[in-house]
Amino acid sequence: MEKRVKKGTLVEIEQVILTPKERAPQVPDDTKKVPLVMRARGTLVNDAVIGEEARIETVTGRVLTGILAEKNPAYDHGFGEPIPELVPIGREVRVILKGRSAKEAPGT
Repeated sequence: MEKRVKKGTLVEIEQVILTPKERAPQVPDDTKKVPLVMRARGTLVNDAVIGEEARIETVTGRVLTGILAEKNPAYDHGFGEPIPELVPIGREVRVILKGRSAKEAPGT
């Protein structure tokens, strides 16, 4: 894998905001064990190497510094499996709204 990334490439950086020792005392025990890490995406300001410090410019124009983690990061999140109880709701709401609009229409 090529580790050098050219200026202007979309990348993701990481930066440790709080170490485990710096976490607030009221956070859950499992949360206290890990650092609070910021991940941000933007375009590289200069050529950089994955695993080393890099500066990016975000879509809002902020310039951030962090460890270059990934080149051309993909969006791989999801919303989990469908919830069976929610699947028919869209159809049910349309039926309800049609019924209401027919009842509330002037002259009915």
